[in-house]
Amino acid sequence: MNNPAIVFTAPGRVEVQDRQVPEPAAGEVLIRTRRSLISTGTELALLSGQARESSVWAGLSRYPQQAGYSNVGEVVAAAEGVDLAWVGRRVETHSRHALWVTCPIAELRAVPGEVTDEEATFSSLAEVAMNGLRRVGLTWGESVAVFGLGILGQLAVRLCALAGAGPVFGIEPSEFRRGLMPRGPVFHSLDGRSGDLEIAVRGFNAWRALDVVIELTGKPEVIPLEPLLLRDQGRLLVLSSPRDATLFDFHDLCNRRSLTIVGAHGASHPPTETPNAPWTGQRHGELFLERVGAGLLSVRELVSHRFPFERAADAYRVLVENRSEAMGVVFEWS
Repeated sequence: MNNPAIVFTAPGRVEVQDRQVPEPAAGEVLIRTRRSLISTGTELALLSGQARESSVWAGLSRYPQQAGYSNVGEVVAAAEGVDLAWVGRRVETHSRHALWVTCPIAELRAVPGEVTDEEATFSSLAEVAMNGLRRVGLTWGESVAVFGLGILGQLAVRLCALAGAGPVFGIEPSEFRRGLMPRGPVFHSLDGRSGDLEIAVRGFNAWRALDVVIELTGKPEVIPLEPLLLRDQGRLLVLSSPRDATLFDFHDLCNRRSLTIVGAHGASHPPTETPNAPWTGQRHGELFLERVGAGLLSVRELVSHRFPFERAADAYRVLVENRSEAMGVVFEWS
């Protein structure tokens, strides 16, 4: 194949198709992919094709479509207007699962030498979590619970601690996922199903309610339970992308207690850096890679499966059949 690419051709159907090698336009580079990471929540939602009519998900579920947006590769060519110093460098981009991709230089995240390709693939998802934590105004000393310990949840608990928050609770029914929580006195994992969750959390938090709760389950039936752990005037950060409508009592759960609900998505990053909004996706990506390279963040333990790109259908099958027993699923391209 000239340019093998992973394509969702219909609901539940994954193929590796040959595409043309793209030509970089002015201001772009050509990248040969080395590794790419499945964004489990988004990609499985798009692959399923099961979305409410008139929802954003329904509009996004079009076939065929190339999958992926967490790509690490080497720059092999530069078009007009690009510094040739980029050629030969490893970069992380929001490009698709394909052997050859192009990307504007403004969207490149240079990968430090001490960061592995696999570690760098987490950058695109880390940017989403970092944007959310910045939007919710998380600060040192605050207590946090993260509901849902998929990839974004695992990144969120690590970033909360790095920002100085604590205690940090990871609430997740899967024993496998809870086992991937970092170790240390600031971290506590709870399955959320047995006993009184509110009492358990308060017991680890000097009998105080929490400052921040982060929603990452995507489950409409769970979301209304999460504000019960918050103090009055606490904040609920919605980082998940639920596919169904949520029944939420805004009087009892929000208005009466003066809670703040904050939504965050990768797309809400400012498109360009300004004095009032300096934290673009690119800056967050660079910061994440820098912290990983400095040993302040660890993500390599989050890779649970590796597949050669030729076995893309097998990779998605693993996730569809037993998502709670998988974490970072990486495609190998070289």
